[in-house]
Amino acid sequence: MTSKEILKVRGLKTHFKSGKKVVKAVDGVDFEVKEGETLGIVGESGCGKSMTSLSIMRLVDEQGEISGDGVYFKDQNLLDKSEEEMRSIRGNQISMIFQEPMTSLNPVFTVGEQISESLRIHQGLNKSEAWKRSVEMLELVGIPSPEKRAKQEPHELSGGMRQRVMIAMALACNPSLLIADEPTTALDVTIQAQILDLLKKLQSEFNSAVIMITHDLGVVAETCDNVVVMYSGKVVEHTHVDQLFDNPLHPYTQGLLKAMPRIDEDVDELYAIEGTVPNPDNLPKGCRFAPRCPIAKDICHEKLPELTPLESGSKVRCFAYTDEWNKEESQNGDINKEAAPSQGN
Repeated sequence: MTSKEILKVRGLKTHFKSGKKVVKAVDGVDFEVKEGETLGIVGESGCGKSMTSLSIMRLVDEQGEISGDGVYFKDQNLLDKSEEEMRSIRGNQISMIFQEPMTSLNPVFTVGEQISESLRIHQGLNKSEAWKRSVEMLELVGIPSPEKRAKQEPHELSGGMRQRVMIAMALACNPSLLIADEPTTALDVTIQAQILDLLKKLQSEFNSAVIMITHDLGVVAETCDNVVVMYSGKVVEHTHVDQLFDNPLHPYTQGLLKAMPRIDEDVDELYAIEGTVPNPDNLPKGCRFAPRCPIAKDICHEKLPELTPLESGSKVRCFAYTDEWNKEESQNGDINKEAAPSQGN
């Protein structure tokens, strides 16, 4: 039985105007998320991962302009919703876990009160019912002595506990879609593993779809079914998680994987992708990765490639997988030919 699409993003753009300049933070992003699926969105800092999630939630400040062909949640276009309609969706049908709970939790209210608020607003529970449910949610996410912790303020809890509170708050209304924005970044490795295991367990219980935003490919391997790789505001690869690690397609994805340290390799110096991410208000004319790409040809500097679907089911934004690539002589080597369409993919 094929899972139903819960979210379909088409041509999503979020641009910020600064004087005469336009910063293209998100620039034509496409992807889908199915019921029960975990989709990873990965890339360097500043690639547009978090801004994509904030745009879906319509939480971009008034200086940002969100547009596109549509952000369809259960076949409803969120871009057409009023702010009042979005308030009824946020925290209810779509929830978000932010990467730093200390800036997301209100410091002057107890954590129980903060979980209760969403239950009273979205579920219509009275004060005592909402409080009881809040304590149950704290117990569900593994916080010891939940009755006691519910009466404490965020500063009285450890970082790992605060993140568990954020998860409890996000899942309190049993959302269909959960967006986790770097949920383990500020935590030590042991707590990271606990939080990821908790998210997988709760996702299975609630059957929520999850968008996992991270720069950590280890988190992707552990939690995700499919992966979107972003670079400079655009999707450069969309593939299954096994394909990502076994046969990465885009030169940027290949560079990210090559930069991961491996315990089975003894190297004197870690690999790094040469160059820097382009300035978002002064983007290159052609492919945005071309100035850093080891195989770029003239066409890469002149035209922006489309996101090309391959027979494997993957999509990649690279001329190396198009007929145009074969029209030029290779100047800087070749790409992973096993993955190229011309080689039977």
